[in-house]
Amino acid sequence: MQANWGFILFRAALLSVILFLVYLTQRFWFVRAWRLAGRIGRPAWRRGLRGACVACALLILLSILRGATAPHGHMFSRGSWLSALLGLWVSSAFVALLAIKLVRGVEWLWLRLKNRKAGLLPHPVLLPALQTGADTLPDPSRRYFFQTASFFAGAVPFVGALYGFAAERLRYQIERVEVPIANLPAALDGLRIVQLSDIHIGGYMPREQVRRAVEMANDLGAELAVITGDFITGSNDPLEECIAELARLRAPLGVWGCNGNHEIYADAEDSAAEIFRRRGMRLMRRKNVQLTWRGQPLNLIGVDYQRERSPSGRRLPKLVGVERLVRRDAPNILLSHNPNAFLRAAELGIELTLAGHTHGGQVQVEILERKWSPARFITDFVAGLYSRPLAAPSEPSLAASLAPDAKLKSLTFDLRSPASSSSLLPPASCFLYVNRGLGTIGAPVRIGVPPEISLLTLRRA
Repeated sequence: MQANWGFILFRAALLSVILFLVYLTQRFWFVRAWRLAGRIGRPAWRRGLRGACVACALLILLSILRGATAPHGHMFSRGSWLSALLGLWVSSAFVALLAIKLVRGVEWLWLRLKNRKAGLLPHPVLLPALQTGADTLPDPSRRYFFQTASFFAGAVPFVGALYGFAAERLRYQIERVEVPIANLPAALDGLRIVQLSDIHIGGYMPREQVRRAVEMANDLGAELAVITGDFITGSNDPLEECIAELARLRAPLGVWGCNGNHEIYADAEDSAAEIFRRRGMRLMRRKNVQLTWRGQPLNLIGVDYQRERSPSGRRLPKLVGVERLVRRDAPNILLSHNPNAFLRAAELGIELTLAGHTHGGQVQVEILERKWSPARFITDFVAGLYSRPLAAPSEPSLAASLAPDAKLKSLTFDLRSPASSSSLLPPASCFLYVNRGLGTIGAPVRIGVPPEISLLTLRRA
């Protein structure tokens, strides 16, 4: 019970911090909007703009309260252009504020270092102006430079969010990947698997866009079709419509899927399985099935979302009870929404794990030749293909399970070349492929991480 209350208090504290940060962000921008409106000479326009500020503030507050009080609800109601604008505004405003504060921090540090080098300290009269960003400091060139930098720092997140919403969010990309499986029977060499993941049907992912993705997947002519979870985001999203569109997938070996974490949040795991059954598909819930292609068996395993922790906060083991589902006389493919199940899957000898969940972070930026993604906060497996020695013991954390010089990373070599793959891979490797998903969560934005339809081709290693 102590652990349970501790975890509840932790979640409450985390939610409080998030709400407090949202409050500070909105206060920052609305105070400035209020002051800007006050500079307008015409009283009617000034009153109108300030009234609009108050209306927008109330709208955001009501939306946040609605999301906070609804079980597993959304901060904003999904399904209208207004909800999209609200989501874009809150996320962009927070990032923009961080960027502005970063520029001001650099300005403060620069002035401190400059004065310290000259044997001086900022005059006490100037410190409040510097801390508040007021335009009263000497050195016009420096003041102009940092004012311009603050302007661009604040504007870039808003421009980027609009671009990510209008341009990249629905720019589906087909990723073709070849996976070298050790001891793959010759008959299965060239078997193609098409994978969809993280649909999140709703206001930001209309039914027509799901149908477009399904049609693109069908055009690839794969032998097996899989969907790795998160058909919806919340209980108010149209689960039946989503699965009806997914039922349009066509593959000789059938259409198979697994639940994601949002099916848990929406209490829709059983409903999703039943709708799959009625539509002629099958949702795998700690089950396996033997598929046969060209006379050779293939063992397909599926599990519900593998939770990281219990409601009491205790870390949970992955793939409990899956041991009995693994076969030694056929290649094994696991459908697991959570890519963090990969380490345990490798220990069990599962040759290929297909996952989603991360959305690739939805936003990816490159800083000093290093790509950064928010998904790094929850997993080391952000997107793409990963490898690990088959049947290698797993550890609680990835860092503990790999030597520093052998840290797991996404494969970037050409798997179509036997020479390159044989020189870089151990004799027997298992693989994880993380699909970037179709939909979005939180901000309806993708930047540098286009939605994905995966086509994986099995090859003899």
